[in-house]
Amino acid sequence: QVQLVESGGGLVQAGGSLRLSCAASGRIFSINGMGWYRQAPGEQRELVAGITSGGSTNYADSVKGRFTISRDNAKNTVYLQMNSLRPEDTAVYYCNARVTTVQAMGVATGTYWGQGTQVTVSS
Repeated sequence: QVQLVESGGGLVQAGGSLRLSCAASGRIFSINGMGWYRQAPGEQRELVAGITSGGSTNYADSVKGRFTISRDNAKNTVYLQMNSLRPEDTAVYYCNARVTTVQAMGVATGTYWGQGTQVTVSS
């Protein structure tokens, strides 16, 4: 009932920048927390950054000072600005959102994931 569509991944040299976007659509009543996770080959998926509906943010230690998460509530969209990229940032990046949807008999809240977008940083 909710689709999260990511865009903005790609190949970049070390030190470069990329901006990821994730737009949510569907029978959305409200969106609570949103975030970005990443998963490198052979590794577990890890939280990169999160943002509440009120705009409070949190970051993994490895990206603090380099990545910035933001959201546009009117567009149901979350962004991840990634600067000073390093080869170790290479991974598939996934958007995540906690969404309350309109149901036939009321509302329901669930967690949704995007399909992932590849970010590759060359040295």
